[in-house]
Amino acid sequence: MTATEYAPTVPSLGHPRLLSPLRLRELVLRNRIGVSPMCMYAVTDRSGRVDDWHVAHYAQFALGGAGLIVTEATAVVPEGRVTPQDAGLWSDEHIPAWRRVTDAVHRAGGAIAVQLAHAGRKGSKFAGPPIDQPGERGSVPPAGGGWSTLGATGEPFGRFAAPSRASDDDLARVVDGFASAARRAVEAGFDAVELHGAHGYLLHEFLSPVTNTRGDRWMRERSALLRETVDAVRASVPSGMPLIVRLSVDDVAPGGSDAEASAQLAETLSHHGVDLIDCSSGGLVAGAEYAPFPGYQVPGAATVRARGVATAAVGLISDPSQAEAILADGHADLILLGREMLRDPHWARRAELVLTGGASIEPRYHRAYL
Repeated sequence: MTATEYAPTVPSLGHPRLLSPLRLRELVLRNRIGVSPMCMYAVTDRSGRVDDWHVAHYAQFALGGAGLIVTEATAVVPEGRVTPQDAGLWSDEHIPAWRRVTDAVHRAGGAIAVQLAHAGRKGSKFAGPPIDQPGERGSVPPAGGGWSTLGATGEPFGRFAAPSRASDDDLARVVDGFASAARRAVEAGFDAVELHGAHGYLLHEFLSPVTNTRGDRWMRERSALLRETVDAVRASVPSGMPLIVRLSVDDVAPGGSDAEASAQLAETLSHHGVDLIDCSSGGLVAGAEYAPFPGYQVPGAATVRARGVATAAVGLISDPSQAEAILADGHADLILLGREMLRDPHWARRAELVLTGGASIEPRYHRAYL
């Protein structure tokens, strides 16, 4: 799909870094604007199979000019879902449906990464209104379509049902689940794979000293599960396919990991074939609070990037000039937007207009810029 250049009388302000290409291995993104992974809870038949809604949802961002789209958390095993309405990639039956999504994104000129996840003890939860009934919170009971969850220990997350303590065999199946899902992602036409190692999900739960109190080798070497997963996924995808890891750079919990510790981990992961760290924070324990503000996650991304590891910055970024400054200041290599993209899927076109006075627009939308 060919874009056309719309050039109004406003003089060009130069070529911003936000609009420059980004190479990750053999993948070249058309700009440094991406869609952050956001749980959608949109699989209404609870099969894990995406449908027409997902095709429209993800393609709209590519039509709007985003360089990279990262999917919602996509479970590598059925019990790894956050909610019964989550997308999955634990079966070959999921491949054709995801292929429709990736084809639509590619036809619109974008690139798409799948975020592979295992929710651990935070799984089997109600999605909340408007998807589930008001008042339904916590864990979905097995009679209601829920399941028994898996955790680093038997400690529950807040008022959720207590998980089973993961055995060595359980963890071997988790690693294999990630690797198998990554192979399916290649068949489904994804351009990159992101592993969800943040927000208190299983890989993060093992990483943090707050939640990993097992007293065995998985505690003595808390990054082992993530590293083994990275190695298995890296071996399951082509050498030219980028591998991304989302980390909670700061646990936002007393005694938890901070940005410096996460930067050291990120450097280690880069030696295992990880190409970009998607820098988020928190989500580890119930009740931990922080006060978000525009760009509040950026310092974590800057700390990781100071170790020579490419980063994506997130966190209430909505202004194009702010996004450009984050990149120009060397704090990140990619900007990921969530809620702002839901409000305006054509944010990338608007950013180009703001920063340069012109916009490369898809021909069928040309009249919107006249």
